[in-house]
Amino acid sequence: MQTDISAILAAHPPERASLIPILHEVQHQHGYLAPEALKEVADHLQLSLSTVYSVASFYSHFRFKHCGRHRLSVCRGTACHVRGADAVLAELSHKLGIQPGETTPDGKYSLETEACFGSCALAPVVVRSGRVHGRMTPAKVDELLGGEA
Repeated sequence: MQTDISAILAAHPPERASLIPILHEVQHQHGYLAPEALKEVADHLQLSLSTVYSVASFYSHFRFKHCGRHRLSVCRGTACHVRGADAVLAELSHKLGIQPGETTPDGKYSLETEACFGSCALAPVVVRSGRVHGRMTPAKVDELLGGEA
């Protein structure tokens, strides 16, 4: 992984202000933040590994596990909750055989939850690979998965 990250590190000055941009680029390139990558970032920035990890773990955007080719994020905001997001999440979990925070064994889907997407008028909302799917119901889960689960 070192050679993959070295170009990213070389493009940023070794100062604390570079931490979040570097983490974004590493995750974009690799799909997640591996322990080895965090160590290399810490070394480059002359920060402790615990400092780098605490910043990365503070933001829900950063992931520490490889995620599936399709990310399914269920909104847990108030409007979505009131309009049935829990039932949609339960159906997705059942169909995929995984819990939030997990990836299917074939690496196709990752299931996660988010506090709020800000699409309350479309509640409940599921975002699949960056595309918003509003007014979701458990009955629409098969369609969302493309009949693949």
